[in-house]
Amino acid sequence: MLTERQLEIVLSVVYEYIQTGEPAGSRTISKKYLRGSSAATIRNEMADLEEMGYFYQPHTSAGRLPTSKAYRLYVDSIMQRRRTAPAETEQWAKDIRERKVGVESILSYVSELLGKATNCVGMAALSALDEVEIQRINFVRLGGSAVLLLVVLDAGLVHHTNIQLPCDLSQDVLDDIARKISTVACGRPWSQVRGALATYVLSGLEDVWDTCREAVVQIDLLLNHKTSRLFVGGAQHILNLPDFQDIGKIQAVLSLLEQENSIADMVERYSINQGVSVTIGDENTEEEMKDCSLVLVPSAGYGRRTVLGLIGPQRMDYEKSIAILEAIAENLNDSLVQ
Repeated sequence: MLTERQLEIVLSVVYEYIQTGEPAGSRTISKKYLRGSSAATIRNEMADLEEMGYFYQPHTSAGRLPTSKAYRLYVDSIMQRRRTAPAETEQWAKDIRERKVGVESILSYVSELLGKATNCVGMAALSALDEVEIQRINFVRLGGSAVLLLVVLDAGLVHHTNIQLPCDLSQDVLDDIARKISTVACGRPWSQVRGALATYVLSGLEDVWDTCREAVVQIDLLLNHKTSRLFVGGAQHILNLPDFQDIGKIQAVLSLLEQENSIADMVERYSINQGVSVTIGDENTEEEMKDCSLVLVPSAGYGRRTVLGLIGPQRMDYEKSIAILEAIAENLNDSLVQ
């Protein structure tokens, strides 16, 4: 358990390093942040904090640098404070609203905007349709075994396709099948109800088992033909950061960006219910991310789960970056639901 002074020292060292990029010494912390404590006292405390895993020294005579553990303490503290919206928020909102060219084009633009505004790598991920809540499912008889499948998703999204069932069924039977599937699926994403249908819906419909099974297969195909989309922008901006002057670090990040599935997996592991998520340095499971931080913020639009994010150095300006992400996410919500 840290004392109040130790907590202030950790937060001060992290803040100082974020602002200057230079190791923080005891004299600097004493003069700028803890004026009631002597440099000698702070030096002793910093030595203790180094043993506790919050700091390290690049070399013996240098000041201290924060570890992932120190950044975590700093991020947790700023998450408890109210953040001020960036001055550019209104202009960003206007720019997003003016791009009425489809959700994917908007998200591509937003990823570039995030990169430019933060000097990090901007990301925008759009969920697969099978993660969107279902409102109802309908079948419309077209004649013979041909049927129009209609799936109504959250926010009024309607997807449809023509399918061929194993046999010719009356509209009444099709309506009965649709009611049973909708009873289980309504208010839940298809990814959650797919497996339950065999037990809860298809039981009791043995006489049309093949038709039910084919209907479920066709719904699955309709909702899964579009997987999650990932948009990445602003990778060139990290080249301007002193944290990425090491060619090895640059190559690691660029290698990760080439692996779209790896980034998509990181986003998929994020729960939209947790709000802002910050994963720092060693907290990342991907080796290429050990010197980086990942910040994710939920958004929404057209009934699809949308996640905005940043990949940047551990020395990211977290407070500014999170405020930018939240402001753009809020304006993205307003734009996409219009």
